[in-house]
Amino acid sequence: MTAVDQNVLSAISQGEHNDPFSVLGPHEEGRNLVVRTFQPQVEAVSVVDRNDAVLADMTLVYPGLFEATISTDIGYRLRLSAGGNTDTIDDPYRFPSPLGDIDRYLLGEGTHLRLYEKLGARSIELDGVVGVHFAVWAPNAQRVSLVGPFNEWDGRRHVMRAHPDNGVWDIFIPGLVPGELYKFEIKGSNGDVLPLKSDPFGRRFEPPPGNASIVPDNRSMNWEDKDWLASRAQLSSLDAPMSIYEVHLGSWCQSPENQHWMSYKQLADELVPYVKEMGYTHIEVLPITEHPFDGSWGYQPIGMYAPTWRFGTPHDFKVFVDQCHREGISVILDWVPAHFPRDTHGLGEFDGTHLYEHADPRQGAHSDWGTLIFNYGRKEVVNYLLANALFWLEEFHIDVLRVDAVASMLYLDYSREHDQWIPNEHGGNQNLEVVEFLKQMNTLVHSHGGMTIAEESTSWPMVSRPVYLGGLGFTYKWNMGWMNDTLNFFKEEPIHRRFHQGELNFSLTYAFSENFVLPLSHDEVVHGKGSMLTRMPGDAWQQFANLRLFYTFMYGHPGKKLMFMGCEFGQRREWNFESALDWALLDDPQHAGIQRLVRDLNQLYQMTPALYERDCEAEGFEWIDCTDNEHSVIAFIRRAKVIEDCVVIVCNFTPMVHEQYRIGVPGPGTYQERLNSDSSSYAGSGVGNPGGVMAEAICSHGQSHSLSLTLPPLAALVLQAKPAAS
Repeated sequence: MTAVDQNVLSAISQGEHNDPFSVLGPHEEGRNLVVRTFQPQVEAVSVVDRNDAVLADMTLVYPGLFEATISTDIGYRLRLSAGGNTDTIDDPYRFPSPLGDIDRYLLGEGTHLRLYEKLGARSIELDGVVGVHFAVWAPNAQRVSLVGPFNEWDGRRHVMRAHPDNGVWDIFIPGLVPGELYKFEIKGSNGDVLPLKSDPFGRRFEPPPGNASIVPDNRSMNWEDKDWLASRAQLSSLDAPMSIYEVHLGSWCQSPENQHWMSYKQLADELVPYVKEMGYTHIEVLPITEHPFDGSWGYQPIGMYAPTWRFGTPHDFKVFVDQCHREGISVILDWVPAHFPRDTHGLGEFDGTHLYEHADPRQGAHSDWGTLIFNYGRKEVVNYLLANALFWLEEFHIDVLRVDAVASMLYLDYSREHDQWIPNEHGGNQNLEVVEFLKQMNTLVHSHGGMTIAEESTSWPMVSRPVYLGGLGFTYKWNMGWMNDTLNFFKEEPIHRRFHQGELNFSLTYAFSENFVLPLSHDEVVHGKGSMLTRMPGDAWQQFANLRLFYTFMYGHPGKKLMFMGCEFGQRREWNFESALDWALLDDPQHAGIQRLVRDLNQLYQMTPALYERDCEAEGFEWIDCTDNEHSVIAFIRRAKVIEDCVVIVCNFTPMVHEQYRIGVPGPGTYQERLNSDSSSYAGSGVGNPGGVMAEAICSHGQSHSLSLTLPPLAALVLQAKPAAS
């Protein structure tokens, strides 16, 4: 038996050796095999065969290091003895890497779109033995070890195999089972051992104060949404209705058992039927990717591949998504590829270098949020994010990714002073690497049947135009300008609105420059802004009437719709992520009226092609009159693809009833109220035009016919002609 240099053995025992597979495990020596193992916690080790027969007792050649010679490799095992107890294990160092040549090549190239199938923790069977394969990217590390309760968090005992061609380290631990905690102990390039790191590809994490990753189970999901996925492209077309209910899962409603978060399964049983009953087509969940701080609402993720532990297991989240699809509801996931928190167990300085983030804080740090920015110029980082987008589509059947903070990604000088950013190669402030990343991401998601929505608040051109036309490739863009202008208009007392009507009308000058979503999101009901109801002026009656008017105007305006939870029944207090919505308010007829209105708006919206088919086409909208500032009245037409199929919408932004108010209409017939936001069924005053109004052959507003209407106070009418009998 050839003796191993004592310095090598010392390095192994001290956790200083960066290639333990060259020393430990089986090694050919002539016709025999020399087996070495490092077991500092035991007194004696024997090599046994698969029938537990002893092949050789091992010799202690260095503290904790045992060695023996056997005649052949027959899938040996190790019998460990300590304190009168024995345990038989498979030797991790006798197993080859399951990473194939193609995998290693693609990992090195940064083009492995299914990284999540190779990196992280995976329960597999290798050479007939069941265990868990671990792999992590840490190209600048001197040494990477897997640690956990299974090895008493001892970084010397499971040092991983290095793949220098791609910077990946891996090891197979036989006998390990789902549910085990684990982390990576990494020695940086300068020789320092870093704080223990969670798995960037971890599928599960333990709750605070712990932050270890958890070996996931490989329980299969019995998906029942095959038909849904097959029809998803049609449901996702621009001419389909899209009414989104945005939800923070932790505060929608509390579990009656413990006054705490509902589980994914409870939400599947209660939230999904509610959304269906209310007529929404989509549920958008605030980020459920794992995050360390409740108060970030998920927008500072640390586990991009893990549904948060707060509401259950990954399988439970799949059940939630499947239930949504079974009820005909699409699922939108808020996705945050813009930044990540600085927590020491996360991605920051992962291998002792600025691996996932830029080294220069002018590029790599968000001073506003105290977070780190991904390095979009590094191919492996882009690969990590692209694979993550695909992961949520394929593993969890997510339909849409709503990409957060796109503006902060696109501009190098976003929220920075002149000396706090670095221009691009052309001297500009556009982040060209982000532009390329977003184009790749959107192309990838669309090619796999998904959609994307950009939360982008600037005038960056062609956000929702195809990549092949020079756009960023998003399906939709949030219309932040519409939201700001409309809320600014509505906060004015009605007597002053005649001076601000331009704010209300301005959005129609650019409404078709992008494919827009009209967002009333969580951002509008936090940080001292109040609720949607309390942002309306006047006494209680006027606040409710204004809110009903606002919502009806929103559903008439071109663009898909988004409403944050609680807005649909006029929650009075500002949203607080720590407590459930005030569902008891529905005992009040005024709040119940708001909820009934929103339900009816959703139903009317889906039943009326004129309200959605041409959201993204200028031909789908026509002003009747937007100039009557003195009465604060506007009227417009929405048209379907069949141009004769249209509705007329009239809004009165004052608390005055306008009698015999004449507006032009596009043709003859009796125009009936499809919806009146002042209806008594919504706790309104009940003023309106019961039975409908016959169009007269009197030209008005450039139209061939006109109506003489009663306009209810602070209300909107949705009118549609019933053709006159021939």
